[in-house]
Amino acid sequence: MEASNNILAEISRLTIYIEENYPELTKYLEENPLTISGNSSSQGNLDDKALSDYLNSLKSLVETYKKQH
Repeated sequence: MEASNNILAEISRLTIYIEENYPELTKYLEENPLTISGNSSSQGNLDDKALSDYLNSLKSLVETYKKQH
């Protein structure tokens, strides 16, 4: 559970960073499907791998954008 909380905190920080520094990317935050729900248990819990995958997709979004601009 602690790992999930750490990943969620990092997702939150990165989302805020994107909103403050790259507002043009916020449309992708809304469009980026949270496939987390497809990997979660029937109880609605999020697993660490799904959270990590989503975090990595956010990081990739920022890095790709930085390289292109």
